[in-house]
Amino acid sequence: MEIRSKETRAYRILAPDDWCSSVIFASPHSGRAYEDAFLAETILDPVTLRSSEDAYVDQLIGDVAPWGCPVICAQAPRAYVDLNRAADELDPAVVEGVTQRGINPRIASGLGVIPRVVAHGRCIYRGKLPLAEAQRRIETFWQPYHDAVDAWMRASVDRFGRAILIDLHSMPHEAVASFSKSHQPAEIVVGDRFGASADPEMTQFVVACFEKAGFRVALNTPFAGAYILQQYGKPNQQHHALQIEIDRKLYLNPKTLQPSTDFAQTRSKLRQALRDIAQWAKDLDRDQPLAAE
Repeated sequence: MEIRSKETRAYRILAPDDWCSSVIFASPHSGRAYEDAFLAETILDPVTLRSSEDAYVDQLIGDVAPWGCPVICAQAPRAYVDLNRAADELDPAVVEGVTQRGINPRIASGLGVIPRVVAHGRCIYRGKLPLAEAQRRIETFWQPYHDAVDAWMRASVDRFGRAILIDLHSMPHEAVASFSKSHQPAEIVVGDRFGASADPEMTQFVVACFEKAGFRVALNTPFAGAYILQQYGKPNQQHHALQIEIDRKLYLNPKTLQPSTDFAQTRSKLRQALRDIAQWAKDLDRDQPLAAE
């Protein structure tokens, strides 16, 4: 694999000159490249259309290359194609010619790989999309993004003996508040699919990093991880994957979906935690080189 920065229609990769940590950071839902054709066919105004976007998470992560890590960020918006769904999670209510197979709660709620709704169940389209259009989006945006993540994960295992995917998202404040019995709900939710997608000790270390940075942290509730963690989290093969959900109230104006006055402070705290994770992995990779050796 050629290790270098790269930008395509589907993703942006910022790669380190000295790749020395097995951590790979990713943001699959912060894409903001809304095509004119998409804007013309939706019935939503631009702000509402962006309501399910993990707005500016890529900017919160920032440049991690100096830490020896790559970062992979999606270009296409989540309302257009959802990279945290399987390619075959097609919704018959929004894609023509699709037959429902069994019960899938994500599809039923309108959140398949081609979403039918954005936040609060607001419909994106007046009618249905042709199956060919759904397939085009998957081939143009979904597949290249996942090819890139998979390639970096495999290359990391070859290089370090392990790969650690830190998949960053944002969550509505009300979503996490409704699950909390405290007046101070979690600000960060770390998901590992209840121990299935990462080594439990690794998960606990990541939780500790966010707590050290000053965040209130919960584990797996209410977000344990979906397709990406299921696909890339295979600890028995040294493929570890963790999902990080960040409360949007910490950095975003909920009405305008623009960075709030707390953006810089939240970014600083978040990067402290991410830097500690990258450094821990770097030390681990140096002390315990290739597992096959």
